[in-house]
Amino acid sequence: MQPRFGRVLTAMITPFAADGSLDTDGAVKLAKWLVEQGNDGLVLAGTTGESPTLTHDEQIELIGAVADAVDVPIIAGTGSNNTIAAVELTERATAAGAAGVLTVTPYYNRPSQEGLFVHFSAVAKSTDLPVMLYDHPGRSGRKIDTSTILRLADTLPNIVALKDAAGNPGETSRVIAATSDEFQVYSGDDGLTLPLLAVGAVGTIGVATHWCSLQVADMMKAFFDDGDAARAIEINQRLLDSYDFGTSDEAPNPVPTKAMMKVLEQPGGECRSPMGPEPTGLADQARQILAGLAR
Repeated sequence: MQPRFGRVLTAMITPFAADGSLDTDGAVKLAKWLVEQGNDGLVLAGTTGESPTLTHDEQIELIGAVADAVDVPIIAGTGSNNTIAAVELTERATAAGAAGVLTVTPYYNRPSQEGLFVHFSAVAKSTDLPVMLYDHPGRSGRKIDTSTILRLADTLPNIVALKDAAGNPGETSRVIAATSDEFQVYSGDDGLTLPLLAVGAVGTIGVATHWCSLQVADMMKAFFDDGDAARAIEINQRLLDSYDFGTSDEAPNPVPTKAMMKVLEQPGGECRSPMGPEPTGLADQARQILAGLAR
């Protein structure tokens, strides 16, 4: 099975203008550049895209503009901890031209597994697009149990993928073993991409792929096409600093990526509060990361 959305996707930042408003033209420019850099698809209005600070109208404007401008799949982040809001946003993203939707575990209110099943079912029933679950207990406060993932995949035919940021490749392997080839898993954690490929993931939705998508694509080629695990490991090791740069306590995602985009003279702008401000010296760190990749 070929990856439904491609092997290398980037969870794209949302560019803002100097006054803090949505920079739609900048988003289109950045999206085109990311495709030129080897991305097979883009995820818009996810956490890296600062979705908690975007209005629904801004999210739809962003999705529509980028979907019209590039010829790769656009996966729309339509998650919420309010099922009614998630359904509304999913319906609007469908109409705006998204190729699929990414729906995160409801955060903060920590629903039961049955509550998760009801929530994700409502989202999936509101669209005819393929739906990707997003399991990130570190951010949401609630793990989607393997049994719930399997039940959703078995019950809702358009729930076809999982973005996995749960940090447990062994449990992910159980999901992959128990689902059909039609259900595909993507890494949602840059540092665990290669381990997840080893247990059956088909690709990545990355953050560091804003600046090292070509290297990640080479790693995928070595692993999948050439059967050269040693080469894949070598490339992965050269990317470790990039993975680490993507987030930290002092500069949480997407602050470092926006700093990197400034260095690369790509659109981005500042993060909206509460994510900023950019720590002193982050741009210098970005330059060091790029210099390391060039060696």
